[in-house]
Amino acid sequence: MLQRVSQVAVLVVGFSTPGLIPAAPPASGPAQGKANRLAKESSPYLLQHAYNPVDWYPWGPEAFEQAKKQNKLIFLSIGYSSCHWCHVMERESFSNPEIAQVMNDHFICIKVDREERPDIDDIYMTALQVTDQQGGWPLTMILTPEGKPIFGGTYFPPTDKKVGDDEIPGMKSILARVIELDRKERPELIKQADHIAKLTIEALDRNQLGVALVKLDRELVKAAVEAFEIDPEHGGLGSKARQFRGTKFPRPPVWGLLLRESRRPDQAELAKLVQLTLHKMAEGGIYDHLGGGFHRYSTERTWTVPHFEKMLYDNAQLVELYSEAHQLWPDPLYRRTVEETLAFIDRELTSPAGAFYSALDADTNHKEGEFYFWTVHELKKVLGSDDAAFFMSIYGERANFEDQFIIPRLSQPLRETAQQLKLSEDQLLARLAPLKNTLFEARSKRERPFLDTKVICAWNGQMIAGYAKAGEVFKKPDYIQRARRAAEFVLTKLRTKDGRLYRVYAAVPGELPAGRGFAFLDDYTYLVHGLLNLHDATGEKRWLEEARQLTEIAMKYHRDGNRGGYFFTASDAEKLFARARDSYDGVQPSGNSQMARNLLRLWQKTKEEPYRELCVKTLKAFGLPLRLQPATMPTMVRCLDEYLEATGDESTNGTGKAVPPIRPKESADVVSAKLELGVPRNAQTQDFTLTLTIAPGWHIYANPVDNEALKDSQTVVRLLANGQLLTSDFKLVMPKGKATTDSSGATYAIYEGTITITGTVPVTKDLEVRVKLVACREGQCLVPSLLKVK
Repeated sequence: MLQRVSQVAVLVVGFSTPGLIPAAPPASGPAQGKANRLAKESSPYLLQHAYNPVDWYPWGPEAFEQAKKQNKLIFLSIGYSSCHWCHVMERESFSNPEIAQVMNDHFICIKVDREERPDIDDIYMTALQVTDQQGGWPLTMILTPEGKPIFGGTYFPPTDKKVGDDEIPGMKSILARVIELDRKERPELIKQADHIAKLTIEALDRNQLGVALVKLDRELVKAAVEAFEIDPEHGGLGSKARQFRGTKFPRPPVWGLLLRESRRPDQAELAKLVQLTLHKMAEGGIYDHLGGGFHRYSTERTWTVPHFEKMLYDNAQLVELYSEAHQLWPDPLYRRTVEETLAFIDRELTSPAGAFYSALDADTNHKEGEFYFWTVHELKKVLGSDDAAFFMSIYGERANFEDQFIIPRLSQPLRETAQQLKLSEDQLLARLAPLKNTLFEARSKRERPFLDTKVICAWNGQMIAGYAKAGEVFKKPDYIQRARRAAEFVLTKLRTKDGRLYRVYAAVPGELPAGRGFAFLDDYTYLVHGLLNLHDATGEKRWLEEARQLTEIAMKYHRDGNRGGYFFTASDAEKLFARARDSYDGVQPSGNSQMARNLLRLWQKTKEEPYRELCVKTLKAFGLPLRLQPATMPTMVRCLDEYLEATGDESTNGTGKAVPPIRPKESADVVSAKLELGVPRNAQTQDFTLTLTIAPGWHIYANPVDNEALKDSQTVVRLLANGQLLTSDFKLVMPKGKATTDSSGATYAIYEGTITITGTVPVTKDLEVRVKLVACREGQCLVPSLLKVK
């Protein structure tokens, strides 16, 4: 049977190489031809196929009943509204009358929106991957009449295509081969489907093996951090063996974990790589420098050429990430990135009622990214030659896409450009603002990308979390109000009478919008995360109570009581051939990882022990992948790290160096001290070394501080022997400070990183060092502290 799987998998191979053919637009123009069953659906993606000659069924009992009644295999196609290659396949194959006729004659054809039914997508994507094929969308699967997967792939061209030395089978060839196999070897196909279904179930369940063997400790966190390969030149994740070539996704769950770990005194190098990544993404073409917001991913190493769709879930998480980064390292770029991204969300992805839409397409006029890129001629025509030259000197003078278009991106940080032009960064931004506004207005007159107006519960939860976090960090009440408004919408429009959630809020043609479809685990967990962030930002009890109620409902319908963890689908939802318990934190955290963090935060907020116990049980339920594949679960690892710190199981990282909190209040929160005594030189004196470790992004004032106005804030060291202050008989050597100039123009000397203070003291068994210091960073100083070290 494995031989049969291999033979068929070779036949039906996925193909998703971008750029080989022009893009296709969403089918959102005037209806052509006769409507099929999808015309009655609410999903914009399904409606894009409503006038195909393919006799599409939506997923449901009718399709499977017809497959059994007519003894036909099922042709399953899964995609989403802003998927570029979904549009290509829709235009090339599903709008082709000849191909459609073959599909209609020999298959029951089902179309699924993966954003409305992520459970179906997860099951069949896993089925594809257990046959050692690469996943992606559109996902194409051939099923038995009972819904078991026989084989599949991703995008297929309409006819066979030669790419390099490979011959890629087209839809016509694939359909013909499947029809022949079905006619001659149906029993073998059924056996193959049973085998792949078994492999799929095992793959979805393998995370539960060996749970009790794994100890939850700091080593798991350390292993996860070390497992990530970070591009040292352009930031982001990749493969060192491949010189970090290939696509790069932002993956906010990873950077949320690594950002947290960057606080640690022994992680200065990691802190540099995290900051490098945040800068490179915000400076690259993946970021929309005219309209704000991030595209879905970069097609190459440097973040220059994106896959152009804009997804709500990416931007929601990145707003939260950049806000958290600004808490740790105040940086004007992080603030601008958040402000511009939220301006984009407010302008283009927010409904009149305050809820958030799902996505903007990548394509316009059959061309991927056409809305966003420019030619040199266009830039000169809109701005004039001089202003265009100035703009291009900063955002790109040469074509960086398809050898003729410019995707605006920063070749270097704006502060460096400002220094070269002998301007302040604010002055440079002021000069650029009218040019960017002019280009933005010109761009807005182009044909706009398709807007998917589905309101997805889970993604709205993430955007609520982003707005709330940004409002808290940047002290912006309007951001918090937008989070409140969206939360009110979701809690009223997307909730049943008994308090359960719907997945989407959308309109069927001819009907008013309404909540539709069972919610999934991520709908509950992401929304609870947003409500907890809203509670952090406001202190309003209501959001905590709503979070508690939704968590209780999620546990009632999704909890795997025997083994721990949570199923993606509710216990009373439609039964597929497998039931997943998601654990992979990809571009979004898994429902289980998010649930674990929510339970931890609920315990910290309420002090109710059952929440802590359930958090630990969830961590233990995924102990094996945490041990064997920690890089696949960064949000779960982050939860473990937060749990260890909250319970006092690790507060020093095993080095004696304090771990600074995310929101420090006192200078001692970000500075640790260690005292070492040397061997006595003689009967009277001995050497000592005092090491101060300052958290990344912070500094203390040097001694001397070289600024009379800051003399009272400079670092002062006092020595005590046997409880008595030493005023003589000792030697103290303070290191030279680093000269710096802040944004106000003031100059002074500071200490950063790790500094060493040395000296000699009388021989004593009871030496105490007291250090008076003030920790600051740009725009913020903490309460002064007196460190006492023996």
